[in-house]
Amino acid sequence: MQPKVLYQADQNYIQSMKSLRHHMHSVCRQHVNQIVRVQTIDGQVVTGRILGCDRGLLYLGVQNHHGAGRAFFGSSDEAILTLVLFELLVIVLLS
Repeated sequence: MQPKVLYQADQNYIQSMKSLRHHMHSVCRQHVNQIVRVQTIDGQVVTGRILGCDRGLLYLGVQNHHGAGRAFFGSSDEAILTLVLFELLVIVLLS
């Protein structure tokens, strides 16, 4: 029995997403350690410090009370929230 393809991305969409990912990585790398406010396509707004960006993910240092269900907690007051770049609508530089 052959597997049934349920979804396959269009080549134009793939190129567009690769271009967007490259641009977002560039923006995030240029602003590492700066405070930003991020809004996702679902309307979530988070304020934090850009820690890095890798493979389509943005790592944001947030105070432990922000996004508590989704963040990784360490020994400091700052938690690491991982956001998918393709779900971000706005990144605003605050400092």
